[in-house]
Amino acid sequence: MSLHTNQKTIGRSVTIKGIGLHTGEPVSMTFHPSDVNQGIRFRRTDVADCPILHADVGKVFSTNRGTTIREGNVQVSTVEHLLSAFMGLSIDNVIVDIDGPEVAIMDGSARPFVEKMLEVGIVDQDAEREYFIVEEAVSYKDEVTGTEIMALPSDNFEVTAMIDFNSPVLGKQYASLKDLDDYAREIAGSRTFVFLRELDHLYGQNLIKGGDLENALVIVDRMITQDDLDVLAKKLNKPKIKVEKEGVLNNTDLRFPNEPARHKLLDLIGDLSLLGRPIRGKIVASKPGHASNVAFARILKEKFKIQRKLKGKPKYDPDQPPILDVEGVKAMLPHRFPFLLVDKIIELSPSYVVGIKNITYQEHVFQGHFPDNPIFPGVMIVEALAQTGGILALAGVENPSDWDTLFLKIENTKFKFKVIPGDTIILKMELLSPIRRGIVHMQGTAYVGNRIVAEGELTAQIINRTKL
Repeated sequence: MSLHTNQKTIGRSVTIKGIGLHTGEPVSMTFHPSDVNQGIRFRRTDVADCPILHADVGKVFSTNRGTTIREGNVQVSTVEHLLSAFMGLSIDNVIVDIDGPEVAIMDGSARPFVEKMLEVGIVDQDAEREYFIVEEAVSYKDEVTGTEIMALPSDNFEVTAMIDFNSPVLGKQYASLKDLDDYAREIAGSRTFVFLRELDHLYGQNLIKGGDLENALVIVDRMITQDDLDVLAKKLNKPKIKVEKEGVLNNTDLRFPNEPARHKLLDLIGDLSLLGRPIRGKIVASKPGHASNVAFARILKEKFKIQRKLKGKPKYDPDQPPILDVEGVKAMLPHRFPFLLVDKIIELSPSYVVGIKNITYQEHVFQGHFPDNPIFPGVMIVEALAQTGGILALAGVENPSDWDTLFLKIENTKFKFKVIPGDTIILKMELLSPIRRGIVHMQGTAYVGNRIVAEGELTAQIINRTKL
């Protein structure tokens, strides 16, 4: 299984050197272990004050023939292969010292990075991983390129990539990774590729200065005259080459029959790592590329933000019988119409309680709040939370109907979205500290659908009415 529960870093520092694919400049990178919850970070040691750049999708500056992150005026480009290696090995926290603006291309794959990290070892850290869990289908489509990417629920992290270049040499291919434990063996060694017919255009864009037959597969699917080849070789400052037939220019054996598709999968994993959290789900991509990968990672990041915010949201199934129906609630609380604001209790434990309040147009407050614009008052939401908390506070006393729960303090309260007729409010109250001398300190959160509509800290005191 690829789902590791603890965060990981590398056992010790290690250095690797190479050249940048597009800059053609030599670069040295040293990977250092990092503390928990720090993520993957790049530190530009060649720039004054050694600025740090976080590998985060919000920092992506460009996706032109690679993924570039930027912070202020400082950037690091072609990060995808290294990030893929980190994610493929389930490494969460590393700081990369780099003395140039571009990650070394090495042999065009992630294998050299993987080998270095396996050499120094991968160690567990004393903190749990926080996953983005795909709970429902998430899809993306680029109408211009035809790229489609989808995330589906799964207990594992799986990736499938399909490519179709409509080429006699590189047609339809697909690659699949069922478990990250197979990444180093099945995916990491897949090299980047480029079409021979693209090289002149890329050179004109001031790219591929470090490109070589040793760090990329060059695909020939269209014959080029020898004169044009000679001109191209001179531009690239490379030895003269001859092309006698369509195929892979390197005349080298492919590491895998579907190596290009596997490399696209490698890139996809690297770009999706910019989410900043490991993924529990199945990713299916057709015609992926850096721009679409990053666009999809941004969608997942927004989903993750919502998921994190709603991490404690109770699940409400109206088909399940409640812990207390409205009569049970009335047996514990002194409130009655029109001020009983809890319809039922669906969860009750020693530390938290969950109640339900259904909002209808018949609520008496709508007569004046507001005519022709019914909005349930925020203070009533707080009161509903307080009554729900009263159930928790009184659950441990004898004869709860003899007790009252009185407000002492309301703090840090926020109202985020309006509540209107037809809404169902899920009311959750959690103890922030043990109940002492009848003082109850709770965190309240009110949900409607996938939104937090109100939240705050409530302090109350339970008092036995019969002993006043």
